[in-house]
Amino acid sequence: MKVAVIGAGWAGMAAAIAHAQARRDVTVFEAARTVGGRARAVPATLPGGKAATLDNGQHILIGAYAESLRLMRLVGVDAGTALLRLPLTLHFPDGQGLQLPDLPPPLDALLGIVRAKGWSLGDKLALLRTATAWQLKGFRCAPATSVADLCAPLTPRLMAEFIDPLCVSALNTPAHEASGQVFLRVLQDSLFSGRGGSNLLLPRVDLGALFPEPAVRWLKAQGRHQVITGQRVQRLQPQPGGRWQVVGATGPFGTAEDSPVFDHVTLACPSWEASRLVGGLAGEAGLASAGPWSALAGALRFEAITTVYAYAQGARLPQPMLALRSAPHSPAQFVFDRGQLDGQHGLLAFVVSASDGERSQIEQQVLQQAAAQLGISALQPVQTVVEKRATFACTPGLARPGLQVLPGLTACGDYVDGPYPATLEGAVLSGTAVAASV
Repeated sequence: MKVAVIGAGWAGMAAAIAHAQARRDVTVFEAARTVGGRARAVPATLPGGKAATLDNGQHILIGAYAESLRLMRLVGVDAGTALLRLPLTLHFPDGQGLQLPDLPPPLDALLGIVRAKGWSLGDKLALLRTATAWQLKGFRCAPATSVADLCAPLTPRLMAEFIDPLCVSALNTPAHEASGQVFLRVLQDSLFSGRGGSNLLLPRVDLGALFPEPAVRWLKAQGRHQVITGQRVQRLQPQPGGRWQVVGATGPFGTAEDSPVFDHVTLACPSWEASRLVGGLAGEAGLASAGPWSALAGALRFEAITTVYAYAQGARLPQPMLALRSAPHSPAQFVFDRGQLDGQHGLLAFVVSASDGERSQIEQQVLQQAAAQLGISALQPVQTVVEKRATFACTPGLARPGLQVLPGLTACGDYVDGPYPATLEGAVLSGTAVAASV
């Protein structure tokens, strides 16, 4: 079977690997010149002229990301070296906050809450009561419930210093708009999936080197697969026998006559691109169901993530990652010390999830926030990366398109129907699942 995978992000490379393991001949088409999609490496230059490697957004993985870790090992990545494993920690610059000990669940959460610094006894009892109620209900709630509704029994301090940072980092959607059910699933799988499931895994290499680039090398090493970058697929053309012709605008198959034909196509491109390609099939005989799938994918709303990279000689945080107190004019929720992660000393990465505003304004607000909360006033901006459509808005009761599109045509990505928000783990799980469905 000849399979085309359109998109070389994390979902696409996971799908390509699974197709290859099923003994299918795989060709991956990627519109960009580099692989990784919305989790890739980008070059930059520090104020002194030194070259630096950044990411298009600072990411956190967690210990419960079993499929991501499996795939990394498969393609030759030493996860123990490439990722810094830390207990779940939400410490602020003043030392207040939560840190879970290295104990099996639920003892780690129980002791972590009891030991949390800066929380009153009332705060701790409210969180313990509410978390126990979630567990007794099987981590289920009504589909229309928001995270804010779910957490109504909690105190304002807990919302500001625990729930809001967790929600925006996991779902990239503000608590009053975010799906309570998806939030509960994330908590269940991270806090109660087993020892180490809640651990933070902070990348010590760039995101390209963490999985997608080794995945390309693994795929090519199998001998009969290929990855073609810089090639945007223009349209799909149905062929007799349920096959598909992949037509591109430029590159190795510029005209329909030159375009290859495949037994199966997996769409691993962003949802808006998948919607465009599938929507173009709606008028074809016998493919009327393409229209509803395309409409569902095209209706998704998106949230931005802004990462502000800034440098100061000698800048160093007390920990590799700190939570920040976020407010309208202090938008960053987290800051990462790249010196403690990948050796780029003096380089800090500030993350603004669910960001809204102009790039320059966000950058200046973050630098002012760093001066006020970290006491670092000499930071110089290096690069500010705005991913305008970083994730879909994970709202209550959201309808998401499925893996199956049409006969011989499937889709994968962090946006397809599933229990998780737009995360790297959700992306690779969908890639593996889509290949198994063929």
